[in-house]
Amino acid sequence: MAQLKSHEFPGFIRRQGTPYRIILVYGPDRGLVSERAAQIATKTGVDLKDDFAVLRLEAADLSGDPGRLADEFGAISLFGGDRLVWIKNAGNERGLLDSLTALAEADPGSSHLLIEAGDLKKGSALRKLVENARSALAIPCYPDDAGGIQSLIDEELGGAGLTIQGDARRRLSQLLGGDRLASRNELRKLALYCHGTGTVTEDDVIEAMGDVAALSVDDAVDAVFSGDAARLEAALERILASKTSVFLVLRGCIVQFEQLDAMRSLVENHQRQPAQALAEKGRGIHFKRKPVIERALRHWRLNAINREMRRLAEAVLETRRRPQLESAIARQALLRTCLLSR
Repeated sequence: MAQLKSHEFPGFIRRQGTPYRIILVYGPDRGLVSERAAQIATKTGVDLKDDFAVLRLEAADLSGDPGRLADEFGAISLFGGDRLVWIKNAGNERGLLDSLTALAEADPGSSHLLIEAGDLKKGSALRKLVENARSALAIPCYPDDAGGIQSLIDEELGGAGLTIQGDARRRLSQLLGGDRLASRNELRKLALYCHGTGTVTEDDVIEAMGDVAALSVDDAVDAVFSGDAARLEAALERILASKTSVFLVLRGCIVQFEQLDAMRSLVENHQRQPAQALAEKGRGIHFKRKPVIERALRHWRLNAINREMRRLAEAVLETRRRPQLESAIARQALLRTCLLSR
């Protein structure tokens, strides 16, 4: 089974050449799928500006004409050299599967086949076909974890000659994720905003990204812990209208619950007052948010905190299983926590 793990991709892309002539890049993070597919296309050595060497197709283009892919894959570049057939928006289309079945075990010659797909479940026909073929490789793309987000921050801001303060990094980490391309674009916008200053502050993050990300996501998280359903609904409407992933609110609530868990442990197990626990474990919390967090600390007990963290984590998993219902699943989960806070 030829499948690359997420942490193996940087090493793979640094190698010279690839033994795989058919590569499938898939996953729920469409921005990361697009980014990695572009890197692989460059790695093939094919001149991507040469329209005679590169053929770009939509998966739907193969519907009703399964022989077209075999013809294109077996064609020779007009001026010699390798050729790339690049298929986008693939799923489990019958035309693509029929074409790929014939190609999977055939000699690819000097052609490369690159397929971009959405979130394919384990055992789905396209994944299974590529993973079991001897000259093919499947590369999954899942949303960045905490380490991946930190690496992305360092890569983009470091490349722009900027350092970032601790509170700004924490704020920024809460806003990124869900879609690699969107995260990278937000970081580049921030780097442009801070060009020439040398350092990124928390105020810079809020000013550069606040309208779409910082204010709306933070406002939604604060609304959840304040028990303010109307404010939560308004914040979610702004987030969805701006095309920001509502996943960020779920993750922000989980992160806040983790912090509450550490503070509440001091209250219940070490007899600290809530204000003392907040002072000890809440140094990274912005002063404007401390009243909301202190109120939550007084009312949320450890068993309830852990129960809600598990439930929100299950909601995140469910949004990955059913991405078309992401906003509805997240809204229902957040509203429940909001009502419990109230």
